[in-house]
This record gives sequence, C-alpha cells and structure tokens, in this order.
Amino acid sequence: MDEIDMRIIGELKENGRATASEISRRISLSVPAVAERIRKLEQSGVIEGYTIRVNRNMTGFSLLAFILVTVAGSENIENFRVKVVRERCVLECHHIAGPNDYLLKVLVRDTAELESFLSQTLKKINGVAASNTIISLSALKERINV
Repeated sequence: MDEIDMRIIGELKENGRATASEISRRISLSVPAVAERIRKLEQSGVIEGYTIRVNRNMTGFSLLAFILVTVAGSENIENFRVKVVRERCVLECHHIAGPNDYLLKVLVRDTAELESFLSQTLKKINGVAASNTIISLSALKERINV
C-alpha cells in the first residue's frame, strides 16, 4: 500500500458509496487507475467490505454498554466465545489483557433489555465468573476504522 491507496481508503471511509469517478477527481488520478486500485485493495483483503453508519437513537437502540467479563477456567473459553458472538446485541467482543478476559460492546433498547441480557444470557454461560457493566452516556468520538 502506498500513499495513493491510503487516500483512496480515506475517501471510501468518508463515503463508502463514492464512485471511482468521484474519488479520481478528489485525488487527481484517472478513473481506471482508481477502479483498479480499489479492486486490488478488495482482493487483497485490505478492504473487507462496505457498510453504513446508522443513528442508533433513531432505531430505538439507545443504550450502549461496555461489559468487562472474566471467564473462569480455560475449558470454558470456547463455549463462551461461541455463545457470546451469536448474541444480536453484542456488537463487538474483544479478548483483552488485564484483570478481565473479554470486553463486550453491547447495544440494547433500554435498561430492561440490558438487565435481561446480563441475567438471562451472559451470567448463564458456563464459566462466566464475573462481569462489570459500564453504560455509555454519550460518544464524543466513534470511528469504525483506522
């Protein structure tokens, strides 16, 4: 990847629907050259896919929480991973260093739905020894990619 590829990626991050023609005007490169570079970025796996950004509050999902999870016993890790990634409300699951094992980013409608997830799902997964929930009041900055 070179500087031109990084500029193309930057343009696509701002607008994933931008055409090769629009990008070519912004970075002063021919349309075929931009299209070919995008194709190569996709084929190499640098660009994994395209998505949209949705306003959570307008969809009724207004409670964002981060949950630190400790899993007891290495024999429970795979089961935890399989079950937690299946949950619709879990946006992200990170294996982390430190006193906890995992950090979950969870999006739900309200505190009742969060309580249900914690009590009826998360804490019933074999090996979940502890959890600590942090509710996000607002997001000052949120980026999807680097």
